[in-house]
Amino acid sequence: MSFPSDTKTPRPIIFGEVLFDCFSDKAVLGGAPFNVGWHLTGFGANPVFVSRVGDDDHGRAIRDAMTRWDMDASGLQTDAEHATGTVQVTLDNGQPSYEIVTNQAYDHIQATDVACDNRALIYHGSLALRDPSSRSALASLIQQHQLQPFVDVNLRDPWWDKSEAIAMLDAARWAKLNDDELVELSGTSPDSDADWESLANNFARVHELELLIITRGVRGAFGLGQAGIARAEPVPVDSLQDTVGAGDSFSSVIILGILNNWDLSDTLQRATAFASRVCAQRGATAEDAELYARQLKTWGIRTT
Repeated sequence: MSFPSDTKTPRPIIFGEVLFDCFSDKAVLGGAPFNVGWHLTGFGANPVFVSRVGDDDHGRAIRDAMTRWDMDASGLQTDAEHATGTVQVTLDNGQPSYEIVTNQAYDHIQATDVACDNRALIYHGSLALRDPSSRSALASLIQQHQLQPFVDVNLRDPWWDKSEAIAMLDAARWAKLNDDELVELSGTSPDSDADWESLANNFARVHELELLIITRGVRGAFGLGQAGIARAEPVPVDSLQDTVGAGDSFSSVIILGILNNWDLSDTLQRATAFASRVCAQRGATAEDAELYARQLKTWGIRTT
């Protein structure tokens, strides 16, 4: 499945962690960049995923899953010294908390070449940049291909530093934060919806962002772009399973909107609806091609 052929539409590059989210009863593929790449593959956007896994059973399972899903693994490296990433996930009324294991393979991504167009979009967060090796690899990739960064901050204590997060945003063209992250990085806690939008507008101006998306959980989301502000109400979840990866599914649709020049309001509504749908399943990803086909059909998008 793919969008109608358009040689002007660049392939997105997805950089960062791939790991297993370990629940009490099973392990599920995860990692915010991997989830985003998985969804974009399902939607036919053909992303290039750049990460690193261990030479172990988890690493081989990731490669096998990518092969089944027809997800480009040309940028997936193998590390003989460090294990594939894992995260211990605990759920409390469907809300996850995470124990992130240190010194994993994705902390040691090496500079590599990938097949992409100059000035294509590159997505990354902050977790995979906690080690200098991966930070250097990302900087090399951006410089080599003149890539335009989409930053999905994903602050995870204690694996973030405010000055480094601000530097990432200053280098970005597009960014997505949740309301807690906006408060953390701006140092301001608004009282009203109007105050939230004013704060976000100032934040986007200070960091020279072309597009800033703010997600607010049960309060929906809003975005500030070149055409002004757009808002999306939350979409009720049918039979909530968990919210693991909801933000990643949201981000994948925002990226689709950027790549295909969708109206910002439409993009936000579609991203919110898809995130709601993902909350109705266990874990962040699923090998269900019809899930994506149904979404595209609902949005009135023709596929080939």
